[in-house]
Amino acid sequence: MSAPTFDPTGLEPRTAADEQRAEAPLARAPDGSWVVLGHEEATVVASEDESFSSAVSRFLQVPGGLDGAEHAAFREVTDPFFGPERMDALAPLMREIAAGLVEELLADVGEAGTEVNAVAAIGAVFAVRAQTAWLGWPSSLEPELLQWMIDNHEASRSRDLARTAAVAERFDELIRGVVAPRRALGAEAPVDVTTELMGLRVPLPDPEVPGSTERALRDEEIVSILRNWTGGDLGSIALCVGVLLTALAQAPELAERMRLGPFAEAAAIVDELLRIDDPFVSNRRVATCPVTLAGQEIAEGERVMIHWTSANRDERIFPEPDAVDPHANAPHNLVYGIGRHVCPGRPLATLELVVVVQELLAVADLRPAQTAGEREIAPLGGWAHAPVVLVPRH
Repeated sequence: MSAPTFDPTGLEPRTAADEQRAEAPLARAPDGSWVVLGHEEATVVASEDESFSSAVSRFLQVPGGLDGAEHAAFREVTDPFFGPERMDALAPLMREIAAGLVEELLADVGEAGTEVNAVAAIGAVFAVRAQTAWLGWPSSLEPELLQWMIDNHEASRSRDLARTAAVAERFDELIRGVVAPRRALGAEAPVDVTTELMGLRVPLPDPEVPGSTERALRDEEIVSILRNWTGGDLGSIALCVGVLLTALAQAPELAERMRLGPFAEAAAIVDELLRIDDPFVSNRRVATCPVTLAGQEIAEGERVMIHWTSANRDERIFPEPDAVDPHANAPHNLVYGIGRHVCPGRPLATLELVVVVQELLAVADLRPAQTAGEREIAPLGGWAHAPVVLVPRH
């Protein structure tokens, strides 16, 4: 049986995938690669990393684009940056940054409230301020990072490889501009997450030191890790904030649960709203051997795209994909992936998203805007423009 063709070009990925998934959980893209639309199939591809390699990018991607022992070694030394104690220590700073942004947005706003774009005015600005504060980067980078986010989204929409490569290189140059002064300062470098990362030793042999069992991170690996922590996260957090605030503006009772409830309850609501409208659209893999999936034969070397947005709405797992049920759906939620390559930054992303929403709801009510929103198109998800009205609480 031949697989159907799935071409989401120019379409909003959630609607396009919903329509295609009803026909089959696995499809062919126009370029011949495979698109995994079903939840069960996505879980198989993401979990069986010996059959589906993550080494698919022409750029170095640490640790996400590594496999096996190399991937495990880098995760061993970088995952602790997102550990519970670190997140607990970071939370007050995140709340301070979120509260300061909300205060700016509500300055001189009357009882009727003010309309803002949740993606650009809240999500993007908070993401940049939160990430630079966490990493110890200068706040003066904010305008450059905000512009880079815009340019990166436009390049992604264009699907022009030369354009996306140029934008990626620009970001790497920015990172090198942060790393180089720390190298020059040596022991006098600022004590922060970036400097700590630069001093890590990864449990892998150093080819220049016979018998060694660990080595220092190379500069290109440091740049790749920081790119992974920031370049991807900035745009993702902005899109997530757009999804969350748009949904909460339509569901005041859910907003109250987030405003008044404990962190764990708020986090569960965040995860569920992102499952329903997942802006982390896809990840790529490549088959390392012949595999049979959903009745289709995938040959060694063929490219496979996991469509997370679709998998998180698979009616075989979520009979009513748009129904909000945070705790029942939590065990099946694939927003942050699954398997050894599950997103290491999930604790930080969850902290940032819960904090920015709670700090906003503490002083303002959300209302739907009269202005129509604009959805992102593949390969991006969520909202490009997400207007909501902020009404100060009294």
